[in-house]
Amino acid sequence: MLEYVSNVWQSFLNRPDFWAVLSIIPVTAFVTWAHVWMALKMVFYPIHFWGFHLGSIPVGWQGIVPRKAGRISGIITDNTLSKLGSLQEFLQAMDPEDMARIIGEQINLELEHLIDEVMVDRNAVLWENLPYSIKRRIYAQAHKQLPGVMKELVMELSLNVESLVDMREMVVRQMESDRRLMVRMFLKVGQKEINFIWHISALIGMFFGIFQMIVWFIVPWHWTVPFWASIWGFLTNWIAIWMVFNPIEPHPIRYPQFFRRTQSRQFPWIVPLLPRIGIYNIQGAFMKRQEEVSEVFATIVTEELITLKSIMTEMMYGARKERTRRIIKQHINEIMETPLVRTSLQLSLGPREYAKLKTDLIDRSIEITMVPVCDPAFNASRAQKIYQMFRDRIRELTPREFQNLLRPAFQEDEWILIVLGGVTGFFAGLIHLFVAFL
Repeated sequence: MLEYVSNVWQSFLNRPDFWAVLSIIPVTAFVTWAHVWMALKMVFYPIHFWGFHLGSIPVGWQGIVPRKAGRISGIITDNTLSKLGSLQEFLQAMDPEDMARIIGEQINLELEHLIDEVMVDRNAVLWENLPYSIKRRIYAQAHKQLPGVMKELVMELSLNVESLVDMREMVVRQMESDRRLMVRMFLKVGQKEINFIWHISALIGMFFGIFQMIVWFIVPWHWTVPFWASIWGFLTNWIAIWMVFNPIEPHPIRYPQFFRRTQSRQFPWIVPLLPRIGIYNIQGAFMKRQEEVSEVFATIVTEELITLKSIMTEMMYGARKERTRRIIKQHINEIMETPLVRTSLQLSLGPREYAKLKTDLIDRSIEITMVPVCDPAFNASRAQKIYQMFRDRIRELTPREFQNLLRPAFQEDEWILIVLGGVTGFFAGLIHLFVAFL
């Protein structure tokens, strides 16, 4: 047997194409690794279209994720975010009473200036000549009623947020206006899976290279080099992406274990063990990390996506802003319709200007309300209140629901990446053929 193996090896060494055949394995591994890296980069980059247009036909490329940010974010909202809870739950968890207090304090600081500014815009002469004693009573009445009015207003907005804000539209608009946010979110959530695809592709390519080398011994035809390289490029991209998400459900298997991996990345990477039966979970690489990903995704969502600032901005300036303004007007009227304020202002301005004054007060109140809402520290304090809710609910998602956090990024135009692997493999095979075999 040994003599036979020795003879085969000697005949292989004596072949004129020895080095060319031997190069198949490392070349296949490297080319596979390189084109998978390129394919993964093309999922996310460039953020903006790179290329030119021939008439109405674009010739170039834009990353799949930024190009389809709206559609992908809509899928994520429908399949995942909507299952994590409603906007009403999120706002209630943010402690609306505390929010009303903080917003009220901000408005209270600006209240007299706000009244002066609006009144001067309406009728500067009358307001400047109005006795200060009357102004002071108007200020005092507004200060007295403001805390209660703000509490009622914030609580009503929180209870009615579902009719004032479309969460899907809010998320989609954010992603489309900031496509880097979408890319950043996917990279933070799926960086380990992206690295896994990239590195496992070299191993898959090496095995394919061994197979191709054996085929060359049997069928030493030159056309087989680019042909098989194309097949391997196609299969590698498909297998690598499949391994990230499949199997969806865990499949534990028992095996004899003699070594274990160390926790640190320092040498040695494995240490011997007394023989025992180990359990290995066969499941998609992303699916295995549900607990870890839940923390990363919850942080991103609560700090960048579903924040108090984004909810209030959509509420005040979004498609349903008129509904919000009607609610604010009802509460502004509680201050404006008190006998003292109403009589004083109507006598000063007249009924028509008094009506316009209410509209101006609503506009300025919204502007002042958004000041604390846009404060990073204030948003961070609200994010902490809902972070644990998001994290725990992501952990409770079924594997199929959890898959939808990352899967849409690859599923959208995934076939392009797979075909690209085949095309890249073919041209790499041609180069290899001319360099090593001809």
